[in-house]
Amino acid sequence: VWATALYAGLRYGELRALRWNGVDVAGGTIEVRESWDAQAGRIEPKTGSSRRRVPMPAALRELILDRRLEDPSAAGRALVFGRGEEDPFHAATLYRRADSAWKAVGLTERLRLHQARHTYASFMIAAGLNAKALSQFMGHSSIKVTFDLYGHLMPGSEREAAGMLDAFLERASSQARVAAVSRP
Repeated sequence: VWATALYAGLRYGELRALRWNGVDVAGGTIEVRESWDAQAGRIEPKTGSSRRRVPMPAALRELILDRRLEDPSAAGRALVFGRGEEDPFHAATLYRRADSAWKAVGLTERLRLHQARHTYASFMIAAGLNAKALSQFMGHSSIKVTFDLYGHLMPGSEREAAGMLDAFLERASSQARVAAVSRP
């Protein structure tokens, strides 16, 4: 659950509703098709853009595959992080186990699943993903939501912008020089 929150950025309800038929390990994607509400059970995703395909990095694919191998009988509509088709995990149980594990290694601050979602966005920005793709992967209703939440993490200081432009101009100039020299 934690790796999926950190490396795929799914919301709590989406993690609870994730089914094996929405996980494509070979293709490296997770398809968000539904969410889970404590009262209503299975529900449609938060917004139309919440229905989405999210890339899985290799580290997550490996963990998801390990999870799949733990229970070879689970397939199709079975929940990835639950029992059967209609019994998802509960946050209280997850946090209790995590608190215990984190305490054992000396960590004192609790990480929440929603914070893990923000961490995913931070990882993607640091990796250089463009804002439009991030907005789609996060399931935001618009890129404005993404910029409002994460704009402060995106590159763009004056010094950085000048450095990026300098690097581009240098590459373009070098390519032009090579092209001029290689002409007969």
